[in-house]
Amino acid sequence: MTQTLKPTTSKNRYVRAAKLADVQAAGSLIVNLEKHTIALFYSDNKVYAIDNRCPHMGFPLHGSTCKDGIVTCPWHYARFDLASGGTFDSWADDVRAFAVEIRDGEVWVNLSPQVDSYVHHRQRLEDGLEQGISLVIAKSVIALLDMGVDASESFQVGLEFGTRYNKQGWGAGLTIHTCMMNLLPYLDAEDRPLALYQGLSAVARDSAGAPPHFVVHPLPNSTADIETLKSWFRQFIERRDSEAAERCLISAIRMGADNKQIADMLFAAATDHRYIDVGHTLDFINKALEALDAIDWQGAEKVLASLISGLANASRMEESNSWRYPVDLVEILESAFEELPAALEEGRPQWGTWSGREELVPILLGEDAQAITDALLTALKQGCTQEELAGVVTYTAALRVARFNTNNDFGDWDTAHHPFTFANAVHQGLQRVASLELLRGVFDAAISVYLNRFLNVPPARLPEAKQPVENPEKLLEQLPELLNRQQQVNEAGQLVAQYLYGGGKPQKLLIMLGKLMLRENREFHVTQEVEAALRQYSVLGETPAGIHVLVAVTRYLAAHAPTMRSQVQTYQIAYRLHKGDRLFEE
Repeated sequence: MTQTLKPTTSKNRYVRAAKLADVQAAGSLIVNLEKHTIALFYSDNKVYAIDNRCPHMGFPLHGSTCKDGIVTCPWHYARFDLASGGTFDSWADDVRAFAVEIRDGEVWVNLSPQVDSYVHHRQRLEDGLEQGISLVIAKSVIALLDMGVDASESFQVGLEFGTRYNKQGWGAGLTIHTCMMNLLPYLDAEDRPLALYQGLSAVARDSAGAPPHFVVHPLPNSTADIETLKSWFRQFIERRDSEAAERCLISAIRMGADNKQIADMLFAAATDHRYIDVGHTLDFINKALEALDAIDWQGAEKVLASLISGLANASRMEESNSWRYPVDLVEILESAFEELPAALEEGRPQWGTWSGREELVPILLGEDAQAITDALLTALKQGCTQEELAGVVTYTAALRVARFNTNNDFGDWDTAHHPFTFANAVHQGLQRVASLELLRGVFDAAISVYLNRFLNVPPARLPEAKQPVENPEKLLEQLPELLNRQQQVNEAGQLVAQYLYGGGKPQKLLIMLGKLMLRENREFHVTQEVEAALRQYSVLGETPAGIHVLVAVTRYLAAHAPTMRSQVQTYQIAYRLHKGDRLFEE
């Protein structure tokens, strides 16, 4: 028997593995070379060497059925080409193959890597997204992060895939994906790959079977300025003409409009009508902008084009009975909007001096819509900045969740949730660009909080400060077990308040909340809620208002736990395989 003998080079490192006669006699033989466990196969008068661990779930390939140059794993029947290691079953991944030489009746195996690990795992991540294979996605993310690849790169792969292969446009999957990216700084290092996996898997799920979106071309040789394009864009969104609106947006990007101008253009159109699509549309816009921030605005055209269909076709609360009767809330808002420019101008000299937060919150939680809009205008006149006003309204929206009475229907958790994430998106947007049009969103959010007042009848009591806790960290350790049981909403909120009021470290609680969210099967609204709450807490800090926000998100998380936790099980399989654990022995 002869096999080509290649000279050893810097890229080749051949090591003696076994006697040829032994491999021929056994048919397959297992050898340990340095840190590698290798299965040698004798088939069709040739010797082949592959990693002994099936790349799917680690089962030993030694002794597997080998026929016509194909080896089949006996556990899940994944099939591999012996020569290249390539799989015929994409869910299994390729097994590493080693070059073999026969020298004087002995088998020599080349231990030098023949494939670039980075290129391989990057490609496998794309394969996992294309075919919707969560285990492949998890393996790729873990491997890429372990080799030092920045998280933003895997995030960008998912962002580009999700905006390209989903004609319906930006939706829950891409929002979850961006929320997970935003949450990375708050998480334990060990939880960050899990967060990326959850986001990428959500993108793959939304794109499964979806046709691609082809971005339109910009206007040819256009001389229109940004203000004209913004005006046209709003007109086309008003008429629900998504193609024309998209062309205006792409033209603005191509002509060099900066990030703030693009954000202003989108936010203006999103607030020309009241609380469109119960807040989702504006939140999606904000998330798309945050996603672009994470990758330095690369590929902005494709990402932002994915927003247009949803923006043009969103429901508008002018069409909703609850916003028109028994009180015409739209009329109240439109009257308030007429006063906005003058109110801002009157208050501008006093910016930085406003201290009316405590007086404003009870009005926002009250039962008089006219009084609410009047109070917001008064705050602006007294020097409240746009950002400050958005922050107060977002806090009151969180209070609706913190005071949510569990006697309400379970679906009403989402009714309480929507104003909070919408208000948070408006708040984040106003930090990006000071926009008179976007300021209207603060008023929309306040009215949506007003409409949800029935969810706090009677209100759940906010936990109060008690005596210092002797061991706050031990108290926090009880939270995971509490969320292993259903209907622990009030108990979980009380524990978190007791922990914080008792001197517990907020950062450890934020890490814990992230961990508890990630162990559950991902849920769109839960992910939004946690991300928004942690964003708001980063502004409010260790104040009673900050504690109330964390009580709110804990109660919301507890209401939606436990789940089947099947998704984290898939991730754990990938993680243990990466460590080299032998799953088949348990």
